[in-house]
Amino acid sequence: MKNLAISIALLTVATSPSGASSDEADRLEAATTVIREILDIPDGVPQELLDKAECVVVLPSVKKFAIGIGASYGKGAMVCRSGMNYDGPWGAPAMYRLEGGNIGFQIGGEATDFIFLVMNPKGSESLLKSKVKLGADASAAAGPKGRTTGASTDAYMSAEILTYSRARGLFAGVSLEGSTLRPDSGANEKLYGRELDAKQIVREQKTVPTAGQELVELLQRASPTNLSN
Repeated sequence: MKNLAISIALLTVATSPSGASSDEADRLEAATTVIREILDIPDGVPQELLDKAECVVVLPSVKKFAIGIGASYGKGAMVCRSGMNYDGPWGAPAMYRLEGGNIGFQIGGEATDFIFLVMNPKGSESLLKSKVKLGADASAAAGPKGRTTGASTDAYMSAEILTYSRARGLFAGVSLEGSTLRPDSGANEKLYGRELDAKQIVREQKTVPTAGQELVELLQRASPTNLSN
């Protein structure tokens, strides 16, 4: 009985969500890799747009599969700046899912990485409430490339979410209207060890889990200050 009790205790420690299960840790590691590589692209995300973003959503290796007319499905994470006005350092990650219909730029079963810049509090608050249909519940536009080219035009700055994709080494802004973003409640519970919704994570969670620290630190180095109005 004593050995059984010890075994049960060890199993509880081993499986308790002290930071993340392997799935959530792998997802955050992949998101970190995507962000790092895209930030290193010379003609990538304009720095001035990143500096004005309230949140960043990273969805590594979104896959397309055929169900009727076709669909896409992917899992990733959203990281927002802390503070009620999104004016603090980057905070704890919330896990998200992307579901979309017939995203035509994907070829066959090829995986595509996505990055979304959430450009204003209205966009971020929409994502924190529940699932959001891009183009309907939140305005979305294909993001511009280049460090400064076209980054301050009204067309881009009026959008709530700017969307980018990377596939086969090619990085570009892409339209994802009709796709749906929603919090991944099960993954968030595993990551934090208790039931938390996305708003609680972004607004109230003070400690970044170990699995998400590299991602948050990378964003903090890349854009330490929110320069939006």
